[in-house]
Amino acid sequence: MAVVVTGAAGLLGSHLLTALLEAGHDTRGVDAVAPPAPVAAPFLCADLTELGEAIEALAGAEAVLHAAAIPRPTGRPSSVVLRTNVLAAANVAEAAVLHGLRRFVNASSFSVLGWPFNPRPLTPSYLPIDEAHPLAPQEAYALSKLLTEEIVTAATRRSDLTAISLRMPWLQTPETFAREIGARRDPRAAAANLWAYLDVRDAADAFLAALFAPVSGHVAVYLSAADSFAEAETEPLIRETFGAVELRRPLPGHSALLDTTAAGRLLGVLPRHGWRDYDRETGA
Repeated sequence: MAVVVTGAAGLLGSHLLTALLEAGHDTRGVDAVAPPAPVAAPFLCADLTELGEAIEALAGAEAVLHAAAIPRPTGRPSSVVLRTNVLAAANVAEAAVLHGLRRFVNASSFSVLGWPFNPRPLTPSYLPIDEAHPLAPQEAYALSKLLTEEIVTAATRRSDLTAISLRMPWLQTPETFAREIGARRDPRAAAANLWAYLDVRDAADAFLAALFAPVSGHVAVYLSAADSFAEAETEPLIRETFGAVELRRPLPGHSALLDTTAAGRLLGVLPRHGWRDYDRETGA
């Protein structure tokens, strides 16, 4: 399949390029910046906030994996985060429709729930969180991810395009985990992330499965590692942090707070990697 990866110079996008090439797909990477290291796939530097450049970037494709976005609402004005993410998504979706693409796989975020950058405290309506849980974005990044999902839905309504959005938490590798999460184990501080993470290799597997998963219209599902990144067990953390929130099923041990049942049913794959195996993988 001819597949374009947007945001291909980033952590997720670069892993998507590699996974697609290894699977034998005809692959092209697109990003506003050049990749930090040479890649085996053709690469186009393009500003996806310009419709013409998005149309050129998707020419000849059958599917797009859309991972291009400013990944957090910090360090840049909120207006820039919102404009860049939403306009890029709108242009890529429009280009997908114009070129008659078959599938759009969108890198969404569990931030549509409101975490982890919420200026005001949030309490889950219930746990674990599934696709029926209320969405409550407060800031530009979370709002941009929710608006992107709406943009993709609108594109599927006006065309034969079908789409899957993967709502993911903090993406990690064995090499990044200690640096990025190791110092954030304080339960109260880490609660903003719902102690949730996802190995980027598992994200790549899910994106590839999403290329062929049977779906009509646009479906959004949560995807996370099976465990939390907390050292403490999950249910005591919930009680200490969120009080008497409703538990709709037991969460034994280090269970994750994002329910991936729908993702597993739709994609036929679930995450296999966890941070508790990282020391063995890296030899640390």
